[in-house]
Amino acid sequence: MASISIIISTYNAPKWLAKTLWGYNQQTFKDFEMVIADDGSKQETIDLINSISKEVNYPIIHVWHEDNGFQKSKILNKAILSCSSDYILMSDGDCIPMPNFVETHSVKKKEGCFLSGGYHKLPMDLSNLISKEDIENGNCFDKDWLKKNGMRNSFKNNKINASKIKSTFLNFITPTTPSWNGHNASGWKKDILAINGFDERMQYGGQDRELGERLVNYGIKPIQIRYSTVCLHLDHPRGYATQDSINKNLAIRKETKNLKKKYTDFGIRKK
Repeated sequence: MASISIIISTYNAPKWLAKTLWGYNQQTFKDFEMVIADDGSKQETIDLINSISKEVNYPIIHVWHEDNGFQKSKILNKAILSCSSDYILMSDGDCIPMPNFVETHSVKKKEGCFLSGGYHKLPMDLSNLISKEDIENGNCFDKDWLKKNGMRNSFKNNKINASKIKSTFLNFITPTTPSWNGHNASGWKKDILAINGFDERMQYGGQDRELGERLVNYGIKPIQIRYSTVCLHLDHPRGYATQDSINKNLAIRKETKNLKKKYTDFGIRKK
């Protein structure tokens, strides 16, 4: 059994998924399994996963269901049940992990806690430019190379390869509240199961945060690792983002907060 199960979500974005999976092939920590939570992608993605599974040095489990609109919460719950490890790291299929990404989560994991990491968003031109070779030789995590190829100057650039002392300091002073972030968060499978996983009523917009809020209500402490390790978030359109789904999710999150809910009746186990 692997030490860590990594869940990454995807939907009809094979080009981005390939870059993500190549990133996990460069990890310093290698005792993990990959569980792909696929919200109904077409054959091109299935073919890619079959092909790339022969290249990489980690096992891949492909969890798929038929495309019936945005059902990310539902496929994530199925993926959670497919994890063989007692510790789960979650990210997305459009996020290239730094080489120390999995190792950082492994080193910092702690009973009674979950880890809240960050991402660094790239513009579309730079997202397209990054090649397999750039991932393998580390160009895509080199600030000078990124700036040369279109990354703007920003304080957020400190997330890339910050020293241990610097990242610890930035984690301490950041005004950002640690939360369960779908692109970079990890926790114990038993805790996620105890709160019944993701609320499957929720579509795009905050379903990951709501899971984290129930974990906190359950007594799990969030630990900030926003600057300790990041993934590069590749740009893409979000045609599934609707105001109706966002409003619906906000109402569910408000109920979770006001009632201090630890458990959802609309998760892994149904009434």
